[in-house]
Amino acid sequence: METNKRRALTNHVIIVTSDAADANVKQFRIKTWLLILIVMLVFALVGALIGYLFYEERIWQTAIDKSNRQLQTMENLQQENEQVKSQMEARELELTEQIQALQEDNQVLSATLSQKIEAEKNLTEELEKISLPTSFPLNGAASSMELADEVSYTVKIKTAEGIMVVATAKGTVIAVNDDLEFGHNVWVDHGNGYVTIYRNQGDPVVKQGDLVYQGTTLYVVGGDNTELGYQIMQDGEYVNPLDIIDIKG
Repeated sequence: METNKRRALTNHVIIVTSDAADANVKQFRIKTWLLILIVMLVFALVGALIGYLFYEERIWQTAIDKSNRQLQTMENLQQENEQVKSQMEARELELTEQIQALQEDNQVLSATLSQKIEAEKNLTEELEKISLPTSFPLNGAASSMELADEVSYTVKIKTAEGIMVVATAKGTVIAVNDDLEFGHNVWVDHGNGYVTIYRNQGDPVVKQGDLVYQGTTLYVVGGDNTELGYQIMQDGEYVNPLDIIDIKG
């Protein structure tokens, strides 16, 4: 029993000395459990230090790798941006040149279009004149002309044998009728609101549905039909033919 107690109370001695000749020797007594604790703490600190150094190296390496990747990404993005910028500048220049070319073409087209519009206007006016009953209803001279009726605005025109009664403008014959006073009448619709009426004793040489033009013969004046009754309607109302004929001069 006493032996076991002695062993349990055994202490460890730590001797501290130096290589110097006059160095003193120091001894420290330390209990076994405390020595084990110190050794364990030392190993733990050393292990922690080694682990920290290793982990810190990995952290730094990871950070460096991440930084390098970011730098590489930034360089790639910068290169892509430069390429995009170059492409956009080239496209912008191309579009500018195309716009300039189109503007030049538009100037030419504008001048051409103006000429075409003017030509179209002139042709339209000329076409309208073709259907406007402004010409004289005879292909020769008249010996007399008077407004016989101010209600229906009938103009009586006397001429000579051999003269032709002619259409005063382009139109379509819409009626050929017997006439109590003049013998026959021919109605021509000019398609623009104007209708002309020709009254004469002679036999009409046109029929309903015929297309006539300015100067187309409607009657041949003989010795017994030298008088013509001429009327103009505009939008369903009679107008004075002398005013319309005067338009042409």
